[in-house]
Amino acid sequence: MNEKKMLIGMQMGNGYGAQAHAWQAENVDPYNYANLDAHARYAQAAERGKFQFVFLPDFASQSQKADDVAPMLTMDPFITMAVMARATKKIGFATTASTSFSEPYNLARTLKTLDVMSGGRIGWNAVTSTDPAIAANFGSQIADKETRYARAHEVIQIIQALWGSWEKDAWIADKEAGVFADLSKIQPINLQGQHVASRGPLEVPPSKQGQPVIFQAGGSPHGLGIAGRYANAVIGATFTIEDSIRQRQNVRRAAEQAGRDPEEIKFIAGIMPAIAPTKRDALNRRGRFVEPSIHQRVGYLGMMLSLSLTPEDLDHPLSADKLATARANPSDPRSETALRIAREGWSVRDILYHGIIDYHPSPIGPAEVTADHMQEWFEAGACDGFWFSPDVYEDGIDTFVDEVVPILQRRGLFHEDYEGETLRDHLGAPVQYGLDPRVA
Repeated sequence: MNEKKMLIGMQMGNGYGAQAHAWQAENVDPYNYANLDAHARYAQAAERGKFQFVFLPDFASQSQKADDVAPMLTMDPFITMAVMARATKKIGFATTASTSFSEPYNLARTLKTLDVMSGGRIGWNAVTSTDPAIAANFGSQIADKETRYARAHEVIQIIQALWGSWEKDAWIADKEAGVFADLSKIQPINLQGQHVASRGPLEVPPSKQGQPVIFQAGGSPHGLGIAGRYANAVIGATFTIEDSIRQRQNVRRAAEQAGRDPEEIKFIAGIMPAIAPTKRDALNRRGRFVEPSIHQRVGYLGMMLSLSLTPEDLDHPLSADKLATARANPSDPRSETALRIAREGWSVRDILYHGIIDYHPSPIGPAEVTADHMQEWFEAGACDGFWFSPDVYEDGIDTFVDEVVPILQRRGLFHEDYEGETLRDHLGAPVQYGLDPRVA
């Protein structure tokens, strides 16, 4: 039996699924975008599978890219998390919120209030914004990288200081003595940076886990600086075991350089499976979401393989001549997988049905295929767990919970039940309240 267990989180976007055309899938209510009861039901399904957390990506700009696809994000992640938290008991929740266009006091109050009301189950993915469309929504422009990350450090530090400004034993609530709270233990923080400032204090008491957990997504040197100093979990974008090992080592090294124990920071790899009884069934399932844009994808596949491909090539395997000249495009980390699948003799259409253009690796086939992928990566030290993106929430979550999770549990790779009640418990994150004194 494996002593260390993997973590499993789940992506939660628009109420339909991770695939752009999931809103058109059979048995999916096309109005689920505005149906928070559906979001709550999906969170309950993830909790039934003992997932450690649900992760809500977000960015403050339009995410619908064409008439035939839905927005890829929730209407508002904070309100959605509140609804899902009230409908569940143990599973954690995390959302993205930008340090570029958020005032630290507002963000600190919202996140810690959610953490208190959920019983200590909230996390924050701290990111900077790089999209000019986001800046335009705030009547602003995107700052240069150095300024963005300097502000990010200030925002995170001020938020953590505000979270700790109501001391743990400040709340007396003694009716007979007439003391609600000891104001000597609820003090201003008076932090002033070059970009943001706050007086404080924050009138929100500690949650069951003290304060929210911090996530980070991104492997640039600046992103690693944020992750190493503050994060307890990093969402990675990686397509091979070797690259995932490298990224995980970079994250752990960044934590160590910041004066922290590298075991405190968990690296989470992505996975976008298509699960069905047979490989053919799974290919057809993914194919339903590939077909609406398959002509554009043919050209992209050609670029990935350094070939010229057209829609006329769709229903044929690559010829011997094309296979002999095909080369994985070094600028796209998915290209090696595409080339390997092409060499197996699949038609161009089926190569695309393998999900080779998806944002994370796509195991295709029966549940064992997904479980094998997860086991191989986890046991190789490529990650501490996975961020699972269901193709369609309506049936994809239950399929994963009912078919993949039991396999992982039988293999001793995933826990049987929650060992604690808070997100910190689920992630194995250490207790922290206020600023981390180890981090300058």
